[in-house]
Amino acid sequence: MVTVQESYSYCEEVIKIHSKTFYKAFSFLPEEKRRAVWAVYSFCRTVDDIVDEGERPLEELAIFKVQFQQFLKGEIPASEPMWIALQHVFQQFEMDEQAFLDMIKGQEMDLYKTHYVTIEELEYYSYHVASTVGLMLLPILAPEHKDVLREGAISLGIGMQFTNVLRDVREDLDRGRVYLPLSVMAEHGYTEDDLKKEVVDNRFIAAWESIALRAEVFYAKFNETLEHYPIDARMPVQLAAIYYREILNKIRKQKYKVFSSRAFVSSEEKGDLLKKIAVK
Repeated sequence: MVTVQESYSYCEEVIKIHSKTFYKAFSFLPEEKRRAVWAVYSFCRTVDDIVDEGERPLEELAIFKVQFQQFLKGEIPASEPMWIALQHVFQQFEMDEQAFLDMIKGQEMDLYKTHYVTIEELEYYSYHVASTVGLMLLPILAPEHKDVLREGAISLGIGMQFTNVLRDVREDLDRGRVYLPLSVMAEHGYTEDDLKKEVVDNRFIAAWESIALRAEVFYAKFNETLEHYPIDARMPVQLAAIYYREILNKIRKQKYKVFSSRAFVSSEEKGDLLKKIAVK
């Protein structure tokens, strides 16, 4: 039988491997909150991997959806550490079940939708795959201020997902997906054919920047709510936002070469950003 502590350790390894940004930011949380975040991330990662890496994603996701419904009834596979850790989280905190269901719905969209026409469509998708993560975490990070922080969490998720879209253009194309809204590209005279040819010119930069500036508006909306987080969660959440937003600046410094490299914020750069927060 896998113990609760072993299950949390498993979840920590998952986030440590797959998201150094989130791992670094949320490592500053108190232990109870920190390991709960690991469990939620492991859940999200499991769904994401089914959709992106699964051999039969439709079937595997259908099975996962059944498992989650069973989980909500208190039935879990005894040997699966993610479910064991998540069950403990649900026992410790008043979790938002709908956010988990919406996350699954968002991941499922990737199985049938490969293009986005408008920025509003991209926002809808971003809510489901990213804002939901914030809504899952609010009962852990700020249980007494969930309602006040809800819109800010949604905005942060959309800003982060827009950042993912702007960073992962090449990776998404390899999967047959175009998240850059076709109407935004058309507005600047850039086409899907240009995208597939990996053209980086003034048209691409203008389209990219129009989405990036919108992402920065969402980051700003989140920042307006930051003071409502309890002290122990405020810096970790702020760091996650700052680290992610910095990816946009990295891409700009790299002259928008999203087709040939994947921008990331180094450990040294994260340390510098942390110092800037510390002196404020």
